[in-house]
Amino acid sequence: MTFGRGWVPDTLQALAGNSLRTPKRTALLPPSPACGGVLYSLGGTAPELGPAMGEVLVCRLRNGQMNTGQKQGATGRPARRGLGKVAVWLEDDSPGRLRPLILAVVLTLSAIGLVEVASASSVESVAQGNNPYDLPLKQAIWTVAGVVIMLVLARLPVRRIRRLGWPLLIGSLIALVLVFTPLGMSVNGNRNWLSLGGFTAQPSEFAKLSLIVWAAAILDRKQALLANWKHAVVPLGPAGGLIMLVVALGHDLGTTMIIMMIMAATMFYGGVRMKVFSVAGMICIVAALLLAATSGNRMGRISSWLGMGSEEDAEGMGYQAQHGAYALASGGWFGVGLGQSRQKWNWIPEAHNDFIFSILGEELGLAGTLLVLGLFAILAIAVFKTIARTTDTFSRIVACSVITWILGQAVINIAMVSGLLPVIGVPLPFISYGGSAMVSSLAGIGVILAVTRPDHAPATGAVHTGAAPRGREGRRRAVVQVREHEYQR
Repeated sequence: MTFGRGWVPDTLQALAGNSLRTPKRTALLPPSPACGGVLYSLGGTAPELGPAMGEVLVCRLRNGQMNTGQKQGATGRPARRGLGKVAVWLEDDSPGRLRPLILAVVLTLSAIGLVEVASASSVESVAQGNNPYDLPLKQAIWTVAGVVIMLVLARLPVRRIRRLGWPLLIGSLIALVLVFTPLGMSVNGNRNWLSLGGFTAQPSEFAKLSLIVWAAAILDRKQALLANWKHAVVPLGPAGGLIMLVVALGHDLGTTMIIMMIMAATMFYGGVRMKVFSVAGMICIVAALLLAATSGNRMGRISSWLGMGSEEDAEGMGYQAQHGAYALASGGWFGVGLGQSRQKWNWIPEAHNDFIFSILGEELGLAGTLLVLGLFAILAIAVFKTIARTTDTFSRIVACSVITWILGQAVINIAMVSGLLPVIGVPLPFISYGGSAMVSSLAGIGVILAVTRPDHAPATGAVHTGAAPRGREGRRRAVVQVREHEYQR
């Protein structure tokens, strides 16, 4: 059975009350997100049934709500098994299929991160006289909190998420400014942390999601005015520039570059003209180069990256990057074994943070690194295929910008660890240690799940979920009324 073209099988025609001796070409209705494509309107001789029965069967068949026997009865051929089911899953772009896949991939990446944090941080914790399970337990707590926030956000209507734009942006700006008060603290030379009664947080991580939601609401409201460059730049430019300025004053170039990328993504997906987009991109590039040139530490990292492998650099600024490369090289095809890393024995400073991918590559080998890359790729495909089904501008901008932020940050981190980029201090989403980064990333996935959730309106009747009804009396007992599903605005 094909969706979108062709004939409806005789079984569905019969169930809808049509005479098989006079088959009728079906009428195509507008695409329905819940059914994964075009619905079939089945006319029939039973006025009490109408098109509803056939529509329900097609919906149930498309969304995987039929067992093997029901599929055989509805389509006239056996349901696919084994690899055939995998092929159907990959071909299907309905939210009912892809949203659980997004959730499963994110939870898998988070689980891998917890295991690697426990492995990479144990040696340094013992060397400092701390409990070797201290950091993994903290990360587990933040992961659970992030999952709860993700699930809560996934249930919110899109209109409520849209209303969160201004409160989130104002709250993020206030928290970023508080970093420069006595409440702020410096970590490894970067002043981008808040400390309240033993509780620490990194406001710049939450500012990423806040900026996306706020910018998406602004661009959605100004769609008809974006041809004028003033409406495209104001207020996005001043607000985004202020956030980047405050973060840059805390000497966090890596996060500043990620926020630049987020701004570019929101403008691109929002439909801003390429001329404005290009000028803004050039300004961001020049700003990043100036920030790098005005810091001796950053210039040292860039010089070390350009001269990586030299004897002079072995104990200098390139120490961490070189030993990260050693870890990846010693992993081989399948790694030295989980927990058996050698470079984590104080050879790689802060191995559980930005360079955790090198420990993962050493312990799990090329197979482990490809697994992580594959999971990120699946996440990207699932999100883009899901969001491609909606015409809501706000939902499209938010979902695409969030996944661009997560994937872009992952690519930068992996390129940094593998020596393709200089060390700029960007964590690997879902895997590196850090409560603020974990919670903000999971919250971003929750927003994606919310804006891609179809509005399952309650039916006024009951849907028969058992075997297909047989006979005239059985068909009459299976009368249902179904409202067309559409995305929640």
